[in-house]
Amino acid sequence: MPARRTHLAPSTAQSELAEALASLRAELELPGDFPAEALVEAESARAAEPAPGRDLRELPFVTLDPAGARDLDQAFVIEPRSGGGWLVRYAIADVPAFVRAGGAVDAEARRRGQSLYAADGMIPLHPPVIGVDRASLLPGEDRTAYVWSFELDAAGAVRRTELERALVRSRAQLDYESVQRAVDAGEHDGPLAELPAFGAARLEQERLRGGASLDLPDEEVVRDDHGGYRIERRLPLPVETWNAQLSIMTGIAAARLMLDGGVGVLRTMPAPDADAVAAFRTRTAALGLPWPQHLAYGEYLRALDRLDPRTGPVLRAAAALFRGAGYAVFDGAPPSDPGQAAIAAPYAHVTAPIRRLVDRWGLVASLAIAEGRPVPAWLRESLPELPALMQASATRASRLEQATLDRVEAALLADRVGEVFEATVVEVRSGERLIVQLDDPAVTANCAAPAGRAAPQAGERMPVVLEHADIRSGSIGFRPGGGAPLPS
Repeated sequence: MPARRTHLAPSTAQSELAEALASLRAELELPGDFPAEALVEAESARAAEPAPGRDLRELPFVTLDPAGARDLDQAFVIEPRSGGGWLVRYAIADVPAFVRAGGAVDAEARRRGQSLYAADGMIPLHPPVIGVDRASLLPGEDRTAYVWSFELDAAGAVRRTELERALVRSRAQLDYESVQRAVDAGEHDGPLAELPAFGAARLEQERLRGGASLDLPDEEVVRDDHGGYRIERRLPLPVETWNAQLSIMTGIAAARLMLDGGVGVLRTMPAPDADAVAAFRTRTAALGLPWPQHLAYGEYLRALDRLDPRTGPVLRAAAALFRGAGYAVFDGAPPSDPGQAAIAAPYAHVTAPIRRLVDRWGLVASLAIAEGRPVPAWLRESLPELPALMQASATRASRLEQATLDRVEAALLADRVGEVFEATVVEVRSGERLIVQLDDPAVTANCAAPAGRAAPQAGERMPVVLEHADIRSGSIGFRPGGGAPLPS
C-alpha cells in the first residue's frame, strides 16, 4: 500500500515546529557529540582479517533497507537447492571488531544504548566512521562480517546452522519500495528471485510455531527537501515482512546457541495471562471482528483484512496483549522462562549491532560458542548491566518518538482549531476519554467522550471538533462533533 501523505503545515507553524523539535534534544537529555577520545579511538580502529579460508566475497550478497540508509547491518544471499529448500547466508556487520571492550567507544555506546532517529537527524550509537563507514556493509566494499548459514528444507524449516566470521562484499544496496515494485511487476530475478518464496515459507513456520506478526501501520515523521515535516502512515510492505523473517530466523538460532552454551542474553516476552486473552476476545466481538474459538491467536490476526477500518483497533488491542518485553542474561542456569511469546520461541537480538548495543554481546557469545572457544571474560563480567542499559535506551527512544509525533501532529493542525474532522475511534479509555484517528491528516489524538450518552465503541466512526493544538508541547484535544455518528 502506498504511504499516505499529509499536506505540509503552513510555514509559520513549520518554523515553530523546527524550534520545538530542536528543543527536544535538551528536554529529553539526548546524547550530543561524541567525546573526543571516542572519536580518536574510532578513527584508529581497524578490523582484523578473519582466519585463512574464510573468504566469501564471491557470493552475491545484497542489502535491503529503507532508501538512503547508510548504517547497513545485514546482507543476504538466498540460493535454491536442487531438491527443494534453500541455502541462506546472512551477514551481520562486524561491529565487535571496531569496538574495544572497556574503551572509549564502548563506554559511550553503553551510555547511548541504541541509535535514535530524531526528526532533525539521527543520533547514532557509534561514531560515524564506524557506523556508516567501516563496519557498514556498503556495496562494493570488502567487509568482515558474522556470517550465519542456514540449510532449509522445502517447507522452510531450518535443518542445519553454522556461524563464522568471514570476508564479504555486498553487490547492491536495495531499498524496500523499489524491491516491492520489482516483485509486483514480476521482475524479482537475481538476488531477489527466492525472497518471496523464502518469506512465505518462514511465515508458515511462524504459524506452525504459534507465533504472530502484528504488522501494525507505521506512523513516520518525514522531512522534505524544503525543511518542512509531515507524517506518513502506511502498512509494512510484504517485502519488509519477508526480510524480517531473516532476522527472526537468525535470532532464534542465536538464542539456541547461547542456551546450549550456558551463557548469553535473550530477548524475552511473557505469554499473556488468561484474563488478558479473555478481555481481548471480548474486545474483538465488540468491534465486529470476533475471534473464533477454533482459531489460534496468530491465525486470527493473519486472517484480518488490513484495509478494514475495524482492523486497526483490533491490532491495537492485540499489541496490548504482549507486554513486558525485556532482556534476560544468564551465565550458567538459563532463565526460567526463556521464550519470546510473539515469536513463540527463544529469541535473541543479534542482527543490528550498528544500531543496538545488546547485539554486540549476542554476536560475540554466539561465535565463541559455535567455535568451541570460551566466551570472553569482558562479556561475562558485563552481562548483568545490559538489561538496565537497554531499558533506559528504550525508554529514551519511546519518549523521543512520541514527543516528535505529537509536535508534528500539532503543527499540521495548528491553524484548524474549530474545524470538524471525520475520525475513527481506535480505543476507549475508562469510558471518559477516546483515542481517535483522523482520516486526513494522519493524526491520532485524544478526544473527550460524548456527554449524556454511551461512549462509542472502538472502530466506530464519528465527527470530532479540534479544540486546541499547541506545537511547543505537542498537546492536541478534540471534542465530539454534532450530528449522528458517521457510517462505518
